[in-house]
Amino acid sequence: MQLFGQDTSKVVNDITQLNPIKVNAIISPTSTAEIMVAVKNHNGPVSIGGGRYSMGGQTAVEQALHIDMRGFDSIICFSKEKKEITVQAGITWRKIQEFIDPYDLSVQIMQTYANFTVGGSLSVNVHGRYIGGGPVVLSVKEIKIILANGDIVAASPTENKEVFYGAIGGYGGLGVIVEATLFLTDNDKVERTDKVLLIRKYKQFFVDNIRSDSLVVFHNADIYPNRYRKVREISYRKTSRDVTIGYRLKPNDKKYRFNKFAFKIVSEFPAGKWLRQHLLEPILYIGKPVEWRNYEASYDVLELEPKSREKSTYVLQEYFVPIEKFDDFYPLMSEILRKNKVNVINISIRHAKQDPGTTLAWARTEVFAFVLYYKQGTKQANKDDVRKWTQQLIDASISCDGTYYLPYQIHASNEQFFKAYPNADSLFRLKKQIDPTYKFRNKLWETYYK
Repeated sequence: MQLFGQDTSKVVNDITQLNPIKVNAIISPTSTAEIMVAVKNHNGPVSIGGGRYSMGGQTAVEQALHIDMRGFDSIICFSKEKKEITVQAGITWRKIQEFIDPYDLSVQIMQTYANFTVGGSLSVNVHGRYIGGGPVVLSVKEIKIILANGDIVAASPTENKEVFYGAIGGYGGLGVIVEATLFLTDNDKVERTDKVLLIRKYKQFFVDNIRSDSLVVFHNADIYPNRYRKVREISYRKTSRDVTIGYRLKPNDKKYRFNKFAFKIVSEFPAGKWLRQHLLEPILYIGKPVEWRNYEASYDVLELEPKSREKSTYVLQEYFVPIEKFDDFYPLMSEILRKNKVNVINISIRHAKQDPGTTLAWARTEVFAFVLYYKQGTKQANKDDVRKWTQQLIDASISCDGTYYLPYQIHASNEQFFKAYPNADSLFRLKKQIDPTYKFRNKLWETYYK
């Protein structure tokens, strides 16, 4: 285990570069035993980090012992027949894909980008573009977690279920997830189709054409800023046609120069958003390519990374509303974004089934997710502006019986947090039982648990 010592200059930051946090020490374990010893013997705060793609300090807190899980990334066991795999929590989804692809298997549920660690994804209870899917907890058979006293326990929907449903989507507050057993599925061939339609017609289109179509694997609809009147729906259906893209997984050595140039145009040029809608994407979506499911599930976040994040940075937010509230929410969202002149790059509409019981569930019913990708300045005035309109969006989602996603910048007031997550007190009570000295901490827990 690599120990960097008690140097307070050690800084943990996230992909936005907006949240540098000084910690006391960073360890990079490679075995479960090392994590157990470190947690048991450390009397101060402990924080846990993986790929650091959360965007609001959810992986660190000042003066903590920070456990960097990225070297803890082995495959423990695998069964092609059972379609199951057990992994150490620091493994990336890409590494799992590389292992299971030769067996014609695929991950059941994950986020769009494959760079994230499994433990981090479970801690925020991710979702993706999967139709018939939803929160990643639906694809988890069992986890093993190290508690504050150094003990390791197994948890599942039937064993230690309170810990299972608290730790998944619990943002590292109950302990260190060290192992996960995941359900797998077949690596089907999928064919892409797309269609541009008015946003006011999207909900009915989804209900009539997507929701009950068992052939649809991936689906999302991108809302075009700044008018927010049209969407392009993109769907991938199972097919028996021959693949037209030969790669099994996306090449991991690409530089993504065109992607980065396109993001620069859309975010900085006066006509950039018009060019995206009327020139770039009509060219991008020519044809109906056929590819492997694993190819479509292996995007690299490098395609989004700008040359610098010093003066401005790209950030995500996400809001969830029941599907029947779609037509109530999007006009509120559009008006808030226009009024505050938010530099929106894209808003992607996703779908998710109801959560099976995680304590901090963001999908308390079947929901639409609105994934907002935007650009902001890094000065304090810019941050203050973002806080203002973010709180407006949170109020809008709550007014539509919805909620907001917790892995992003921590702008919600205490009142908003508890309205959006009414079961938080149950998780806090469980934490007091199994972590009575408040060992596991990060900025999210510091904001609302204290």
